[in-house]
Amino acid sequence: MLLVVYAGDLLVLYVGWEIMGLCSYLLIGHWWEDLGNSRAAIKAFLVTRLGDVGFLFGIFVLGIGAGSFRIADVLAAVPQMSSGTLVAATLLLLAGVAGKSAQVPLHTWLPDAMAGPTPISALIHAATMVAAGIFIVARLFPAFTAAGPTMDVLAVMAALGMLGAALAALAQDDLKRVLAYSTVSQLAYMAGGLAAGSDTAAIFHLVTHGAFKALLFLCAGLVIHHVGANLMSQMGGLRRDLPVTFAATTVGFAALMGLPPSSGFFSKDALLVAMEGALAGGLTDAAALLLYGCALATVAVTGAYATRAWLRTFFGPPRTVALPEPEPGTAHVIDTREGPRTMLVPVALLAVPALLLGFAAESHLDLPVAVVSVALALLGAGVVYVAWRADPLADPARLLGVLRVPCERAFYVDGLYSAVVVRPVLALARGVLRTDDVVVDGAVRGSGRAARGLSGLLRLAQNGNVQLYLSGLLAGVLLIAVGAVVLA
Repeated sequence: MLLVVYAGDLLVLYVGWEIMGLCSYLLIGHWWEDLGNSRAAIKAFLVTRLGDVGFLFGIFVLGIGAGSFRIADVLAAVPQMSSGTLVAATLLLLAGVAGKSAQVPLHTWLPDAMAGPTPISALIHAATMVAAGIFIVARLFPAFTAAGPTMDVLAVMAALGMLGAALAALAQDDLKRVLAYSTVSQLAYMAGGLAAGSDTAAIFHLVTHGAFKALLFLCAGLVIHHVGANLMSQMGGLRRDLPVTFAATTVGFAALMGLPPSSGFFSKDALLVAMEGALAGGLTDAAALLLYGCALATVAVTGAYATRAWLRTFFGPPRTVALPEPEPGTAHVIDTREGPRTMLVPVALLAVPALLLGFAAESHLDLPVAVVSVALALLGAGVVYVAWRADPLADPARLLGVLRVPCERAFYVDGLYSAVVVRPVLALARGVLRTDDVVVDGAVRGSGRAARGLSGLLRLAQNGNVQLYLSGLLAGVLLIAVGAVVLA
């Protein structure tokens, strides 16, 4: 990631970009003995590589169009480049951004990446990998702003991603998957800020998100360490057993919801101000309206899923069941204490920037937008709280009604890809394998069998019987003599 940040050349940047993807693949598949974990790592690797094909060609188009691959030279040459070149290059780069930053339509790898250890999830979601795509758009921002159609595409991607992922998070039972879909949604917020023309607001939210999302993942790790399960249906009433974790998680969720005075309040407000400003120009009217409408809806849904996770984890009746002592290294026994100091200290340190980082930036608070944002977040939280209060044992996700299953399945995008891409490719691969086995290898094996059969016939004459050899020789001489006489 440091190479991506500091590289002054697009090709050198691409090296860091790919090495980072390889590292993420290795970290996601850390527990490779479990087939599900290794498949999740392979899925992340293949999906991000698919986007990186476009990213690499985008670098080529941009570098050739500018006559240099140095980033400073490329940005200086943007005014002289044709609109077609800029649109083609930035759309290709956007494919890599969608893959690396888990944006629609290449977002499906990130929830499955929760197979890795929880500290690795905190690292991937907060500091590396998913942040890289947003950073690249911000670093090459003059090239993107000069390509109007690309900004419209980015706005539509962001709008669909932020609201769709937030709804998916609202229906998940796995605490880490809730946070994973939350990351997709928050990254889409940043992409929306970029599409609206504010790279400053996007990077501001990228920094604050890094603090509070790392905090939330580490807190989730403490909860999972305590309970021995990822499912919120097996949690509840943990605020008394885990007071430090409860306080830190509360700070993290407040920042995620954008409640004052947390860091997320200031950065999300800056993004919403930028998206509201895009209604006056910069994007096409339809794209700007879709982006801003989805952003406001996502604020409410974010308040809903954050409150749901908070309530189901730390409030209500305890649902943990003590397990018998397992074999060493195979399971976890319920522990009624907080995590060790090595786990609590990073959480305590991250809680500080998650709460106060917003004051470090020169943010210009827009009071009407801030009021609307906080009101929508509290509205979503209030609806979930009322539903939970009515029945603390029931899941507030029941409010989704018939949409609950589609949201839980993330609108069946994985199933669609499996039917349209994965299964046909596997069927084609099996056909190629059978063709290779039957036709190509069959021809080789057939020629071998034919040679062996022919040699079997020829070896009948080589039986070691001298009398037979002499008889054959005399018969041959006789046939030659007769033929000579007849033909003469």
